[in-house]
Amino acid sequence: MNSIRRLLNALLALAATSLLLGSLAACGEQKAVFSSIDITGADYGKTVALADHNGQVRHLSDFAGKVVVVFFGYTQCPDVCPTTLAELVEVKKLLGKDGDRLQALFVTVDPERDTPELLKAYMANFDASFLALRPTPGELEAVAKEFKIYYKKVAGASTSSYTMDHSAGSYVYDTQGQLRLFTRYNSGAPLLAADIAQLMPK
Repeated sequence: MNSIRRLLNALLALAATSLLLGSLAACGEQKAVFSSIDITGADYGKTVALADHNGQVRHLSDFAGKVVVVFFGYTQCPDVCPTTLAELVEVKKLLGKDGDRLQALFVTVDPERDTPELLKAYMANFDASFLALRPTPGELEAVAKEFKIYYKKVAGASTSSYTMDHSAGSYVYDTQGQLRLFTRYNSGAPLLAADIAQLMPK
């Protein structure tokens, strides 16, 4: 009798362990795995309130239902900015029919030279749905602090030929406007498209 009881107890323990492992596996299947850096719950990058190249003040809430990618740069940037924009164009293509649920926001760190007209033309070179945001000098300082980004004017041969050093990564928000990911510069369109696809409810 004792041996039968021990056998039953062992079988019950085995069954409980199998159920536990099964539930853990199910949880693991539901958790998204990103190539970008998961910064869900970050206490920065929470707000945007800047005029776009059409003069309309934009907030993250304007893009509810879309995945928003925010990055900082300037139109005379020789490499990082055009590369990032071209990558986002490719990401939009890779998303197929969901490409229209992607919104790129380019925040200039050079509002002195980047006029609304210039920014609009610059966006149109890549994708007319992409928006450029143009902060005032005071707003730029505040938004840089909010997003923990770096920017600095570097003197050139003349007063108008300066360049801008700036952070190169991008911030990705889910369709509810929550900051979720930080993606490093030049990470590759396929990896970023896969990450963004996971943030789009089906």
